[in-house]
Amino acid sequence: MSKPTDPAYHWNGTDLDLDDYLARIGFDGGRVPSVAILRALVRAHTTSIPFENLEIILGRSIDLDLATLQDKMVRRRRGGYCYENVELFAAALERIGFGVTGLSGRVSMGAGAGLRPATHALLRVTTADDDRVWLCDVGFGAGPLEPYELSATTGEFAAGAWKFRLDNTVGELDSDLWVLHQFGSAGWIDRYTFTLNPQYRIDYAVGSHFVSTSPRSPFTTRPYAQRFRPDVHYVLDGTTLTAERPDGTGDSRHLDPADLPQILAEVFDIELAPPDAAAWVATPWPRT
Repeated sequence: MSKPTDPAYHWNGTDLDLDDYLARIGFDGGRVPSVAILRALVRAHTTSIPFENLEIILGRSIDLDLATLQDKMVRRRRGGYCYENVELFAAALERIGFGVTGLSGRVSMGAGAGLRPATHALLRVTTADDDRVWLCDVGFGAGPLEPYELSATTGEFAAGAWKFRLDNTVGELDSDLWVLHQFGSAGWIDRYTFTLNPQYRIDYAVGSHFVSTSPRSPFTTRPYAQRFRPDVHYVLDGTTLTAERPDGTGDSRHLDPADLPQILAEVFDIELAPPDAAAWVATPWPRT
């Protein structure tokens, strides 16, 4: 089947200010669709742009049009959740010349009970210098900080000091099902499952609406932010700040709500405008 030419099937890469985006993630390498450049771009994006849901807590909508994403995440140096990160990254990859297909995952994080909605976005990527197919997960907030090969033989792999495992199995509906596991304080847990059914921007818009508005979504009940680094993963969940390390060790502490804007700036590189910082501290979300 030929590649669709309808713009709805693409990622608006021609509209991206690539210079500004690459400066935002601190990337000054080549602009060719190679495996080496893909590795460098994934690492730069995942360690530069944080995961966060603060606009939702402030009562604002999440818009996935590229102009809004560039203004928020590039020019204002904010972060975003999976759909925002993935759409921005997909536009950059498309602009450089990579083959990009959206995928969707069902986050489990070891819960194992019940079927959850497919509300996580990730990308299937091909390069010009290699026949392998790669998965890029820049929107989870916890790496991997490298692309990983989409292969039934991938198994356990390291991305820097962090450990992951990719399994291929058959799902309940006899579909080909992939499972990404990660190693952490609880040992090995399943992070999410996904299939290779292509997803488009309109599909992500539907998933994003649910995640940002449903009372069943964890992102509508309390602030959540992540900053992923090669040696530590910071998580802000409500007023609890956790630091997790590749060997499974970590520590956590509770914060005074008045200190949260400073923590966001110092740990997560998220600078809120003064009115937003004041409004965010005063917002009556659950504080655990």
